[in-house]
Formats: sequence, C-alpha cells, structure tokens
Amino acid sequence: MERILVLVRHGQSEWNLKNLFTGWKNPNLTEQGIAEAKKAGEQLRDLKLKFDLAFTSDLTRAQKTLELILSEIGQEGLETVKDQALNERDYGDITGMNKDEAREKFGEEQVHIWRRSFDVPPPGGESLKMTAERVLPYYHKEILPQVLSGKSIIVAAHGNSLRALIMELENLTPEQILKRELGTGAPVVYRLAEDGSVISVQDLAD
Repeated sequence: MERILVLVRHGQSEWNLKNLFTGWKNPNLTEQGIAEAKKAGEQLRDLKLKFDLAFTSDLTRAQKTLELILSEIGQEGLETVKDQALNERDYGDITGMNKDEAREKFGEEQVHIWRRSFDVPPPGGESLKMTAERVLPYYHKEILPQVLSGKSIIVAAHGNSLRALIMELENLTPEQILKRELGTGAPVVYRLAEDGSVISVQDLAD
C-alpha cells in the first residue's frame, strides 16, 4: 500500500512580485504564478499521480494553485478541505509592507530576525514556531490519518505553513528549516511508512 503526501507552495502571487509581506492578505496569482501551478500539475501528471483528497488554506492563492493543478491532472472537482490552520504565517503589523522599506524603517538586522528566526514574531504577528503550533495539530488530526489509511493526499499551502510540516516530516532543526527554500509551484512528493515516517522524498523543483 502506497501512502503518498504531496506538498506544494502556491504559485507566485501579486504581492510576491511586489516584494510585500503577504501573510493572511489575499492577493491573486500573477501570470507567472498561474504558469507555475500548471507546470506543477504537469509534473504530477508525468508521475501518474492521482489523489483521493486535497487540503488547502483559506487563502485564494493556494486554492487557485490547487484548482489549476487538479485541472492539469484531470481531477477537477476533487473533494477539497479548506482550513485556516494551513494559512500562511501572519506577519501582523508588517503585513503589506515592502520588505526593503521594512529594512529601512526597522533595520536590516531586525527584519532578518523577524523573517528568519524560529520563535521571534513580528509585532502583532506569528513566528514560525507559532505557525507550527497550529499547523501540526491539524496535520496529525486531519491529514496524516488519511495518508496512513492508504490515500494519496495533496496539500496546497504556503511557504511557512509548509515549512512547519517539512520540519516534522524530515526531522529538521529550527536552524535547518529556516534555511529551507520552497520554490513557488514546486511539488514535494513524500512516501510514508505505516508509522508516518518518511520513506522517500522527491522534490520537483528545478
């Protein structure tokens, strides 16, 4: 019995393009983001993967990415669960701010700490640790049991909500996960053992 879990970060959004802290705001995909999502679908189709259930966040860019992927693999209308637990990290008071402008206002070092420390949140926002504290219980309760039952599951979400999952799946330290880059629209295919541990990882990023 195969236990397949595919994680994919949404394609490039309008705010990614503008270099803004996006968090829980809801920009659409750019033309590039649409192309990235379609390519992800093509890659999964080439692997002959089919899914039994999909999960995504409460945000448009992840939902649209998933729709485009499912269209490419001929699975439009697949049962999809949407939940805020999979939302991007909340950037609080710096949401919507240009990253370069934030560096000018708060200093390079402070912005770097907010972006790349594990447990220091920006004002009014979430750290990666806080993001993991909502993502991982949801994964264990809602997603992992489906995978362990033999279903193939796809999760379309965000850089930081997926980092929280990858940290657990790959047994990474906080330092290691913060260095892990996740390409937009690049699927990562996990095959799990019956205890939920990872047998193999296939990262489809170029």
